[in-house]
Amino acid sequence: MGKRKKSSRQPQGKKKREPLATQFKCVFCAHETSVGVSIDRKNKLGTLHCRQCGQHFQSKSPMDALMQPVDIYFEWIDACEDVAKEQAAAAQPPPPSARATQPSQREKSRLGMAPGERMTEEDRQFIEDDEADAEQEYADE
Repeated sequence: MGKRKKSSRQPQGKKKREPLATQFKCVFCAHETSVGVSIDRKNKLGTLHCRQCGQHFQSKSPMDALMQPVDIYFEWIDACEDVAKEQAAAAQPPPPSARATQPSQREKSRLGMAPGERMTEEDRQFIEDDEADAEQEYADE
């Protein structure tokens, strides 16, 4: 008995790589493909500009041969997130000092306190960690 002949397959060509995008969605005005990115490798400068709302950004990172427009766009996204975090931290008022002495609702439920019950000095001095006491008992033997 002989083997069956394999069907002759044509060699597959290389798969075409999809080029990376150069037009992106604006974070501020939400228009699709309104943000254009250009890279000036000679001056080592990456520039991003929205045609709809006029937002612009210049990259501070060194422009090497591997830098692509998508990298500039994501640096812009990261910079926007950093600014938003700074503004949120500045806008948040400091917590009052009285709240620091009183436990939160979650801590109260963990301590077994009722929702309206207040913490007393006796509660604050109560030892929750009994392991230290147990170790001392075994040390005596």
